[in-house]
Amino acid sequence: MWGGYRKFDPLKDIPDLSGKVILVTGGEFLLTDGNVGLGKETILQLARHNPAHIYLAARTQSKAEQAIADIKKDVPDVRITYLPLDLTSFASIKKAADLFLAQSSRLDLLINNAGIMATPPGKTAEGYEIQFGTNHMGHALLTKLLLPTLLETAKQPGTDVRVISVSSRAHNFALYPITYDQDELNSRFAMSRYAISKLANIQYARELAAHYPHITSVSVHPGSISTDLYNSMENRGFLYGVVIPFMKSWIWASVQDGAKTQLWAATVSKDKLQNGAYYEPIGVKTLGSEFARDVTGSKRLWEWTQEELIAKGY
Repeated sequence: MWGGYRKFDPLKDIPDLSGKVILVTGGEFLLTDGNVGLGKETILQLARHNPAHIYLAARTQSKAEQAIADIKKDVPDVRITYLPLDLTSFASIKKAADLFLAQSSRLDLLINNAGIMATPPGKTAEGYEIQFGTNHMGHALLTKLLLPTLLETAKQPGTDVRVISVSSRAHNFALYPITYDQDELNSRFAMSRYAISKLANIQYARELAAHYPHITSVSVHPGSISTDLYNSMENRGFLYGVVIPFMKSWIWASVQDGAKTQLWAATVSKDKLQNGAYYEPIGVKTLGSEFARDVTGSKRLWEWTQEELIAKGY
């Protein structure tokens, strides 16, 4: 596992990003031991290669601004702009997209990185199960709102437009096809709900590639890494409270290694990517679970998602 991470060195292997406009969701999480979340680490590594502009779209302004300040200590001249974004609210997503579009007519790279995991039952503002609504529906709407700009950028000479969806090997724990009844989904075990949201990431990325082949759309599994994503699990009794911190400290990969998978997918030569594919660390094309491979299920998810977005006015 660790050898796979060593195959990619962001400092050496990421090419010059001059002229590129990048948007990354998530990235405001700060850990007490000085480590960072995947989004922040991703932005830091991209910032070192001269992009035109990076947008950090995240919910908590104070944490996002602190993350930006930390990155600027390392890369003082990088242009980073904070976009307020709450993926549990379609209104917030629309505002974030509008704010971005008011500032930029170009978007080369969208990294749908933000996510929640193993949370208690709950629903988004639009009534979707909280993990499915955040990890899938929120990013689906954001991508749709930014799609015209992505497509317009892809028409320009020499461009290489990509959408990277951060999924997880945990999609294998989805023991059934995606459930569209949100009340039923909300009644399931927390990790089952998370697995379904990550399955949706893989299927939707494949369908995005099929519908818009001029954009490279892939999904990735970052690996089992030590981030704040597991905080909701640590607060669930003795087993999680002991096991999760142990795994984070001694077994799981660092955030720096975990970010390499999406950094690889975002910047590797285009001829090394298969549009619509799912990758594990690092650069290993993987078929995923039985349901991840289900073409009919992927098409159903795409159609259902579009119907839902249209019904909500998007």
